[in-house]
Parts: sequence; structure tokens; C-alpha cells
Amino acid sequence: MPATVYRWRCGTREFALGARPLLMGIINVTPDSFSDGGQWLDPARAIAHGEELVAAGADLLDIGGESTRPGATPVSEAEELRRILPVVEGLAQRVPVPLSIDTSKPAVARAALAAGATIINDVTALADPAMRDLAAGTNAGLILMHMQGTPQTMQLAPHYEDVVREVRESLEKRLAELVTRGIEAERVACDPGIGFGKRLEHNLRLLRELEATRVADRPMCLGVSRKGFINRVLGRPGPVEHGDGGTVGVVLQAVARGSVQIARIHNVGLLHDALTLFLATAPRSDGSE
Repeated sequence: MPATVYRWRCGTREFALGARPLLMGIINVTPDSFSDGGQWLDPARAIAHGEELVAAGADLLDIGGESTRPGATPVSEAEELRRILPVVEGLAQRVPVPLSIDTSKPAVARAALAAGATIINDVTALADPAMRDLAAGTNAGLILMHMQGTPQTMQLAPHYEDVVREVRESLEKRLAELVTRGIEAERVACDPGIGFGKRLEHNLRLLRELEATRVADRPMCLGVSRKGFINRVLGRPGPVEHGDGGTVGVVLQAVARGSVQIARIHNVGLLHDALTLFLATAPRSDGSE
């Protein structure tokens, strides 16, 4: 197994990430997310679900109050705050793992950080200058994701001359902008944005050449959980939850090549168990049994 160690700082925590990626459990506090929309709208249920994810092996929890599925309708800042704040506050008091806020709105991120989150996961890679200002004034961990277009437009006609190069260069440019603002690179992880403004062939090429999308020495966050491309490859219609086995297969392929340090996942328990056995039975780097 590859032995490179990637360092990532989130608030007062610093992770040294090697062969085993962090598992980031997903909590969508939305009525319209593609996989679990409506299940966790009630704050008490969302908090209980977060506790279950941690018990199943989650190292981080990612809380989002606005769906970013293709064609999703934007929600107001006030509505997003109403959805996420009780959940962030409740989980900050109940679980020992870092909390991430999945948002592109600076005011939502600011309120979530004040409520106990220590990571900003922004699908626009901090496109809003106000989000960059906020990041510069905090010590929060940051996840920059690549997206072509917006959730409303991204799947209409995505086009690339070279998807691997363009994704990497876009993220490299944003990281350089952040560093010039005084934001330490050690706080940043990057996500190639599988399914966000990409066709099936784009997604598959990115996954085959995942390491080529890496930005400098920054850890890679991979979000493939229950994405539509999985069922398309399998030739299987039906609920996206049926893609959990495919999700695990994609993540383990990336783990085997050392190309994922944070895996964003719905079914934490399934990936946790598969990953534990995968690593326990992998050849050791020193060649011993």
C-alpha cells in the first residue's frame, strides 16, 4: 500500500492521513437530496443519525441544508440556517468527531463554525470572495470541490478538452489564490467533484486517473457515494441506495492506489467494514506476511 502521509489541519485538530482514509458521514438536512432527502429534516432524527454514523465508524460528519443534486432548487440563507443550526449545535455536544458544514453561503458557514463546526465543505471551491474572507479569518479546515456550472445547470452540457487537467488546474488556481490571502495550504483538501458538471465518461476518466488530479501535496476528498454513474455502469435502474456496493468498490480502488484521504459516504458501516478487511489483508509495504 502507498505510504505517503498527507497532513490536514481543521481547527485545533491535525490529521496525518496515510493508507486509511477518514470516513466522512453524510447528513443531508434537506427535503430533496437525491439519496436521503426528507429523512433527517427533524433535528432530533438528524442528531441521532449522526450519533449512529459515528458509532458505525465515521471520523467526520458533513452536515448540509441545501441539496446540490442536478437541478436542485436553491434555498434562502434563512432557511438553510434554520435547517442546519440545531443539528450542528446538537452534534457538537454529543459526538467527539469534527463537524463539517456543506455550504457555499458565507453566513451559513460563519454561523455553523460558531455553533461548533470546524470544516467548511464548499462545492464552489470558495468562489464567493466573502467565503474566502471568512476562511482567512478562521482556522477552519477547507474542502475545495470542482464543479462546472451550478447545481441547476451543471448536467445540461458539460464539456472538457481534458477533464483531468482542467479539474486539477482549476483547483490549483483556487488554492494559490487562498495562499496569497494568508490561508495556509495545510488547511485545504481538494475534491475533483465526481458527478458535478461531468458526464459518465468524465467521471470514469477522473476515477481512473485520480492521482493526476491531485493538487500539490493536499489530501484528496472523494465523494462518489450513491452517485448516478454507479448504477449506469452496472446497467441497473432503481434507487440510488442500491449503489452502495458499487460505492465501496470505487473507494477501495482509490484506497489501493493511495489516491483518497477523505471518503464522503452515506453508508458508513458498510465502507468501514470493507475498508477494515481490505487493509487487514493487503500486502505490507515491507513484504512481510
